[in-house]
Amino acid sequence: MPRYCQATPHDLQTVLTMALLLHSHAVQVREAAQAIAGPESAVFLALAEETAVGFAQCALRHDYVEGVHSSPAGYLEGIYITPEYRQQGFARTLVALCEDWSRAQGCVEFASDCELPNEDSLRFHLKLGFAEVNRIICFTKKL
Repeated sequence: MPRYCQATPHDLQTVLTMALLLHSHAVQVREAAQAIAGPESAVFLALAEETAVGFAQCALRHDYVEGVHSSPAGYLEGIYITPEYRQQGFARTLVALCEDWSRAQGCVEFASDCELPNEDSLRFHLKLGFAEVNRIICFTKKL
């Protein structure tokens, strides 16, 4: 029977291990670790037989969020389920926990994002009731 819990500092290594599988940037991994103890963020774990098989990280965003008209907004910062446990409802439950946490923080809107070429993530978000609000391409140049 699956079990879910909010991560605590005791779960730091577990969260870091999964965050490394999800994120390619050290900054994002560090943010996932900091989210455990942050007052404006939370990490939830999915467990199967007491082994962590996934996590979701959410936070309050006070800055501009595409398509959102209130502040703060709850934001799904990242979600990862180990491959052998995908398509079994773990991600749906983790997102619901993030939404509940956001509501408890006073949010009335919840948002997320994904990279343009990530069609799997796009389908996942749409399946969970998110609505696409914009597509952008970002630019940079050295000065």
